[in-house]
Amino acid sequence: MNTFSFTLRAASLAMAAALLSMSAQAQAPAAQKLIPAQSEIAFASKQMGVSVDGHFKKFDAQIAFDPAKPEASKIAFAIDTGSATVGAPESDAELPKPDWFSAVKFPQATFQSGAVKKIAPGKYEVAGKLSIKGNVRDVVVPVTLSQAGAITTASGAFAIKRLAFKIGENEWADTSMVADDVQVKFKLALTGVGKY
Repeated sequence: MNTFSFTLRAASLAMAAALLSMSAQAQAPAAQKLIPAQSEIAFASKQMGVSVDGHFKKFDAQIAFDPAKPEASKIAFAIDTGSATVGAPESDAELPKPDWFSAVKFPQATFQSGAVKKIAPGKYEVAGKLSIKGNVRDVVVPVTLSQAGAITTASGAFAIKRLAFKIGENEWADTSMVADDVQVKFKLALTGVGKY
């Protein structure tokens, strides 16, 4: 093989490799960044008929969302269970204990998406697995997107049964004291989301 043929072949191989790399990058949705200071994961329940609102102070998300191909999106959350607060020192001291979140044994609650579906402009359904205290349940989370400049906010709410995740065991399993229904609400500020 002469030098010219070798150079031509090497250039062709390099170009093919570059095209394959570009194709792979085009197929993978771009990752977005969470803005923690503008984001919130909260929960609401009833204790002896009185509404109790709380939130998690520490959480992180890995989001690769493609508005053009939502089915290719991947969404994962990790919530620091020891960061739960309802704004009352006595209650906050109880939440990390074994009867509630058991934060030493299960320091994180996680969510991993399985399917993302567009249901209307700016509205999506995210199906996935929610894991709390080692208990895994399927959930479907409705998500609404709104944009303000370069920031996209994903918000929504869904209900869980706390006893399905063993949150509030032993004496706290009595639903006349603490209701089984818990509403989870979230507002996530993101950068890097394309037009939807």
